[in-house]
Amino acid sequence: MDLNTQVNSITWIDLYKYYDLFLQYWISYTPKLIWAIIVLWVWFKIINVIAKWIQKVMDKQKLSPMLKSFVISLVNILLKLMVIIAAAGMLWVQTSSFIAMLAAAWFAIGMALSWTLQNFAWWVMILLLKPFNIGHYVEIGWYAWSVKEIWIFNTTLLTPDKKRVIIPNSDIANGSMINYSAEPKRRVDLVVWVSYDDDIDLVKKTLLDIATKEKRILKNLDITIWLAELWDNSVNFNFRFFVKSSDYWPTKYDILETIKKTFDKKGISFPFPQRDVHLYNKK
Repeated sequence: MDLNTQVNSITWIDLYKYYDLFLQYWISYTPKLIWAIIVLWVWFKIINVIAKWIQKVMDKQKLSPMLKSFVISLVNILLKLMVIIAAAGMLWVQTSSFIAMLAAAWFAIGMALSWTLQNFAWWVMILLLKPFNIGHYVEIGWYAWSVKEIWIFNTTLLTPDKKRVIIPNSDIANGSMINYSAEPKRRVDLVVWVSYDDDIDLVKKTLLDIATKEKRILKNLDITIWLAELWDNSVNFNFRFFVKSSDYWPTKYDILETIKKTFDKKGISFPFPQRDVHLYNKK
């Protein structure tokens, strides 16, 4: 028998051996594989029903849509992962090794994406603690913006001049923040300057009349008009009142315009810086 005949005979023997081995495994594992697929299909359907039930329960609680979406997704993932591990055990896969492999993979991914996971964790905290919500007007750092979108890894803010600012959630959580929209009511603080020659009683009465006629000012809360300071060139009044948070800016600007027009009609003047200059003629 020449060399080529020996090689061909060994190859065919190996092929028959592997084919036999494949048939044995196929006959042995096919029923278990089919059963595992059926179990997965049935339990995935049950998990979908459970997720819908959880969603109905959460709808009654009037929770944030993003929080509901997060909870439902988390329940889906955890339950389906448990079913997959159980199905792997049915195929005689060592579940302890399988779980260890998943844990090692999760740890490796976590180390590689630590910054991303940190932002994700703060997103969860934002949803749970609700320091702000979409549409709220917040001050972060030196800037005040409206919240447009709250994503998993970052939050999108909209500036008054319509610029989008994307900030990582961890940066928001680690800094200070003022939420101007969290409360339904907000106080407007104005400083009104008048001349020393003006009648301060007339000024106070005029400001009170303006506040009384403005429908957006909440009359059940204090309206304060105080003479606060005596400056070099002006008498300063603190004019404070409460409005709905949504009415803050339009009411503030309208009141300022009304003050100017009303003071002009009543002859109340707004002072400007003045200096007395004395000239001495030295001979």
